[in-house]
Amino acid sequence: MSELKALEGEIVGIFRDSLKIAVPASDTDLLATGLLDSLGFVDLLFRLEQRFALQIALESLDTENFRTVANLAAFVAAQQLIV
Repeated sequence: MSELKALEGEIVGIFRDSLKIAVPASDTDLLATGLLDSLGFVDLLFRLEQRFALQIALESLDTENFRTVANLAAFVAAQQLIV
């Protein structure tokens, strides 16, 4: 299993267990479908920072990074390289 696929699985777990959101697929558009709203977005940021020991800078926030679980996994992987 690739690192990105493993990250996708962990992120889906955050959505399922912490945010109580069922994500149908890793390429589902979380924003267009309304699965991720503004409050969920803030909670997700908090959970990602906790789970992956990240400090996500405001200037690195781009909605495209949060559009799908696949994009989120790539974003988290890139952030881990920065830390």
